[in-house]
Amino acid sequence: MKRRLPVSRTRKKIVLADQYDVLIFDLDGVVVLGDRPISGAPQALSRLRAGGKTVRFATNNASRTASEVAALLTGIGVKAHPSEVFTSANAAATLLRQRFPAGAPVLVVGAPALVQEIQHRELTPVSTADDEPVAVVQGYGPEVGWRHLAEACVAVRAGAFWAATNTDKTLPTPRGPLPGNGSLVAALATALARQPDLVAGKPGPGLFEAAAAGADSRRTLVIGDRLDTDIAGAHAAGMDSLLVLTGVDSAESVSAAAARDRPTYVAKDLSGLFAE
Repeated sequence: MKRRLPVSRTRKKIVLADQYDVLIFDLDGVVVLGDRPISGAPQALSRLRAGGKTVRFATNNASRTASEVAALLTGIGVKAHPSEVFTSANAAATLLRQRFPAGAPVLVVGAPALVQEIQHRELTPVSTADDEPVAVVQGYGPEVGWRHLAEACVAVRAGAFWAATNTDKTLPTPRGPLPGNGSLVAALATALARQPDLVAGKPGPGLFEAAAAGADSRRTLVIGDRLDTDIAGAHAAGMDSLLVLTGVDSAESVSAAAARDRPTYVAKDLSGLFAE
């Protein structure tokens, strides 16, 4: 009787990205720094799309419209369509429109993109407290200065509803972290001795929930660089998360965080999506 030799079994290799069907990316510090791609990001996104994955982008940066973000990404080699981009400017404008009637005056402190989002929601952007705005919306803009904050201060003190697109303290750039919208919100909060009535972006779950909606998602992974916004927002939305070390937070800050605040995974960069 011939002896039967054992059958060799090869374990199927499963990479991290294969465990998810929808991947939601933060932008600043994850895919881009300013208007430059982070090393390896275009290649990682292309590989995911080639593998049939659904890709979405969710950013707290309110200085660009979804179309402008998609154009920027496409220009650096990352395929993107405006319908795949979800911004805190869009979220803030949507929430204000739900609260106030069409045509209501809103004082905008931020970039032209935020003005456009307010207009798209049939609200009327104004620039001074003398216009008696029903609300103030505050988002990051490189030209925001004392005069803009002063007008917002007067309007909020007069009773205007105060919405912030986000409260990120810093913004990752090629020169290192620089003041973000949260720093500007903090200046106004100091003057008013109170906090905004509404924060539209991360760490709230809304951006991630909107990004995943309609994508036929069974398992969604959020990829970000900040514990206090990206990872906290993923927790709030009930989604797994990957923190990459190409932006704000470091391996040390992850280790120092409470267990409940840590991401599901940590990687040095987006190549971690393809780790076994």
